[in-house]
Amino acid sequence: MPKTLLAALLATALAAPAFAQPKVDPALHAKALEILATGIGYRTVAGGDQFVPYAEYLKRELMAGGFKAEEITIEPMAGTAFLIARYPGKDPKKKPIVISGHMDVVEAKAADWTRDPFTAVMENGYVFGRGATDNKFDVSMVVATLANLRKQGWKPGRDVILALSGDEETTMRTTAALAERLKHAELVLNADGGGGSLTEDGKPVAYGVQGAEKTYADFHLTVTDAGGHSSRPTPTNAIYRLAKALDRLEAYKWPTMHNEITRATAAAMGPNTPGEVGKAMSRFAADPTDKAAIDTIRADYNYSPALHTTCVATMLEGGHAPNALPQKATATVNCRIFPGVSSESVKGTIAEMTKDLGVTVTRLDDGSIDSPASPLRPDLMKAVAKAVHARFPGLPIVPAQASGATDSMYFRAAGVPSYGVSGLFMKDSDEFAHGLNERAPIAAVDGDLAHWDILLKELAK
Repeated sequence: MPKTLLAALLATALAAPAFAQPKVDPALHAKALEILATGIGYRTVAGGDQFVPYAEYLKRELMAGGFKAEEITIEPMAGTAFLIARYPGKDPKKKPIVISGHMDVVEAKAADWTRDPFTAVMENGYVFGRGATDNKFDVSMVVATLANLRKQGWKPGRDVILALSGDEETTMRTTAALAERLKHAELVLNADGGGGSLTEDGKPVAYGVQGAEKTYADFHLTVTDAGGHSSRPTPTNAIYRLAKALDRLEAYKWPTMHNEITRATAAAMGPNTPGEVGKAMSRFAADPTDKAAIDTIRADYNYSPALHTTCVATMLEGGHAPNALPQKATATVNCRIFPGVSSESVKGTIAEMTKDLGVTVTRLDDGSIDSPASPLRPDLMKAVAKAVHARFPGLPIVPAQASGATDSMYFRAAGVPSYGVSGLFMKDSDEFAHGLNERAPIAAVDGDLAHWDILLKELAK
């Protein structure tokens, strides 16, 4: 789950409302936990062979709840696989709702972990294992919820489609295929985005709805030269020219931008952010052309990226021998591009500012595509509010723009509004996604199950 400007809000303790633990059938709790623990055991990493077996396991769980075999498709693709499960609704003329998630996880080496990353360990109130949060927690809760609703005989008003990709963490080939196949959907509920935050003593802080994300883009900036002997320096040294290009890139001020979601985020953050930055956020939300407010926000590196595209050098490679002038120097530049701005235009801007230095700019195959922000649909926001406030009455619900990419990117690009609406609430100290000793709090299971139950019943009427 990519971090967003929302993280700063969620770290600001608001007045915590009273809350009550949702009532969930103990058998459903046990089943959801079992699905999660079993799922962690499938090593669904890039280049692995466990994607189809994991998908087959999830298929069996859905069928145990009443899904028919023909309603579930597992399709191997590009060394991984994707799963589509269709829950038939009453009205086939209505556009379906898609629940998106991903089966793949980031690689983990057992030697680096305290516990085997691909054997679920339940200890001290947590489930430990790779994928415990990203993204097998919500995938497991959704599968358990769908199977339970089917077993209970619930009939949605429209089709509900579970779409699980197999390479969200890498090339997103399966994501692209799913988005193309399901581009007729009404909207997407992404289990790999959004969610809530807790203080260290377990009090709820806020809930974020991810409605937009920046485009992830990697570029190579390359300078070549004839080179020569290092005893005879030339004015066309490839490393020096590349260094000058990177200086220009660092100094470049990308245009300030805004959308419905970033304005809503600023409005929510303003009153809860101390000092001049908080005041500037409130003014920006009211008037996104307020230059003084923009300057104040952009001067703080914690909040500035929410207002514009960012491009930063992350890797360098150059030269071929210590006693030779470099024939080639390359920098990798990572950009996070504001929604609505094309990655091609960003590439063009970088090329234009460095062309006199002989820099060649190349877009790498990073799996990302340009996508717009999703509109803040009243029906979606109302359903989320009902689900969240059933657990935490009055808790702030904040639209958010992510700084990285999820499967929502491809659905938005296909014209389908997509929203990160995970039901998982966590403390900052429990956040280990992609890192060592990833873990999920067992206490979050019941709340997540109740969350998805309400969302589906509200939106799939």
